[in-house]
Amino acid sequence: MSRPLVATALVLSVVSPSAVADTLEEVLVTARSIEDTLPLELTRYGHDVETVSADQIAAAGYVDVSAALQYQVPGLFVSPGSGPFDYVDVSLQGSRPGDVLWLVDGVRINNRIFNDTSPDALPANMVERIEVLKGAESLFYGTQGVAGAINIVTRAFSDEPGGNLRAGLDSNDGYHLSGFGRGALGNHKFVAYASKDEGDGYRQFDIYQPSATDRDRSYDVKNVGLKYGYDFGDRAHFDLLWHHTDAMLDNNSAARTKRSYNHRNEDIASAKFAFKANDAVELLVKAYLHDWDTSYANIQNRPGTFEEVVIFPAGTYWGFKDYGGTALAKLTPGGKLEYHLGYDYQNYTARDEVYPIAGETETVNAFFGDIRTAENAFDRLNVAAGVRYNRGSGGKDATVWNVSSRYEISDALYAQGVVGTAFLLPSAEQLYYVGVPGDDEYAGNPDLKPEESRNLNLSIGGEIALASSTLGWRLTGFARDVDNLIDIGTDDPAYPNGRYENVAGTVEVRGAEAAITAPLGDAFRLDASYTWTRSRDEGSDEQRPRTPQRFAKAGLTYTPVGGRLEAGASLYWVGDVYWVLPAFGRQNFGNYTTLNLSTRFYVDEARHHRIGASIENVFDEEYATRLQQVQADDGSGPVKVQRLGVPQTFNLNYTYSF
Repeated sequence: MSRPLVATALVLSVVSPSAVADTLEEVLVTARSIEDTLPLELTRYGHDVETVSADQIAAAGYVDVSAALQYQVPGLFVSPGSGPFDYVDVSLQGSRPGDVLWLVDGVRINNRIFNDTSPDALPANMVERIEVLKGAESLFYGTQGVAGAINIVTRAFSDEPGGNLRAGLDSNDGYHLSGFGRGALGNHKFVAYASKDEGDGYRQFDIYQPSATDRDRSYDVKNVGLKYGYDFGDRAHFDLLWHHTDAMLDNNSAARTKRSYNHRNEDIASAKFAFKANDAVELLVKAYLHDWDTSYANIQNRPGTFEEVVIFPAGTYWGFKDYGGTALAKLTPGGKLEYHLGYDYQNYTARDEVYPIAGETETVNAFFGDIRTAENAFDRLNVAAGVRYNRGSGGKDATVWNVSSRYEISDALYAQGVVGTAFLLPSAEQLYYVGVPGDDEYAGNPDLKPEESRNLNLSIGGEIALASSTLGWRLTGFARDVDNLIDIGTDDPAYPNGRYENVAGTVEVRGAEAAITAPLGDAFRLDASYTWTRSRDEGSDEQRPRTPQRFAKAGLTYTPVGGRLEAGASLYWVGDVYWVLPAFGRQNFGNYTTLNLSTRFYVDEARHHRIGASIENVFDEEYATRLQQVQADDGSGPVKVQRLGVPQTFNLNYTYSF
């Protein structure tokens, strides 16, 4: 690791308290495998982990996963595309969108056709909690865990029957229906959830050409999930998961669009067998499948005449299939050390008729392990170190490592840190893009090397006793150096319009985040965070596109003990964010503030019936989430347009819990 990287992180050792201890401790109660308890164990060894609970999501009235992350997680920048159930830009501690690994119950779900997409069609009702692991997490999670991993944990098993039914409306002509139930019959455990979210959406762009006749981004998203578990006594468990999404999502533009959509069918499935042979040996074997099939259509209007022009007929395919397996072992032989060992296999196939990518298959085999101090082996100190070797098809390999530690300086003060490396495999587009037939477009490159990075996170935090409560705080500094960055190069005469290549030089990310959580009396609680990032190419003094220089979040909640009325307010401020358009160059589309308000009232003392209401973007601020360049209908040239964030939106919902 370079001296500048280490020095910068030490100087910037400032930022974020994690209100995760209570939530993660609950994992121990319901955990069925060493995979379930991994985030909690990582916190003990210095990793920065945040959680968002199902109750936090319900209290604020979020309908999809991205909105919850946008307002709840310090250090995570989320810029939603066009409201609920749309692609989002994310930046975790100064990362690019593709540097974050997304999982559902530990199953990787990143769309590796393009690397930078996110789970846009996952509803809030399926969530038990969301775990956000910050910093390089390639040791256990593999490729794309460069800046962290976000694991969406679905509704958990329970021996006691329970669930809820929910119905809601919003002022963008949307409605939301959902429900889940769970219980047990002897050794058999069951969970089922389902949802339907449909809306006409809102005006998507600030400027439209006359030829764009479809101007509201609509969505129709249906999700269903089933989980089954069987207990072979206290030491062995077998679990099955199946999650299905059927989504019709508009894909509009500010010019020429008559009808453009993605119709997706997506399946996530896994089977896990966990076995605790004795107090010294725990094992897990898991198989998974992620199958994404999309039917695309793009019908345009010819400017002036409005003649229908079919760019891509209905049924044009793009999709991928990702399947594989994992074997994990945790060894605690006694004494001062314990061990984790593991093996991952991944097989990935992608084909895209919209953005032409030939049907290619890639495989990855990985072996990993770490050694760590046993719990309570040393007074106030925990240390862990591990290594992972990945070998991909075509000889592409990468070896990563990390070392982490947490030291309890006192009962009210701690220091922790993680140093290590990470890697990012090339996407299918970067490897296999073949260009549109008849056009001289840039090309993929099957000889690309994985991106490699060196990472450092250092934190100091603790608690400060107040008159009637305790203030939690954390200051964190982070640094990342990235080599073999993949971008489009134009120096090869054989590819006059460019080809993906590993560019020379190092991208440097430096940053800090600060956060506090403070109970204010018996009923109020304040959570606030501020994040600063500098992300630059070697030799450049400009912030990289899509990475904000500064952003801040604040939340105030009112939850009186035994009270039936609860309320909350969430503030989100974003500073400068840049985008590059071919005809306009570097453009700043940041500098906005949004405020959300929410409340819920329990009708009965038993809290079976609940009425909720919320207002998104209270002051109706018009702000951009992305920029786009379109051609003017009159032939005068390109026009810059802004893709707009959620306008002032009113939500009302009713929930029956049983």
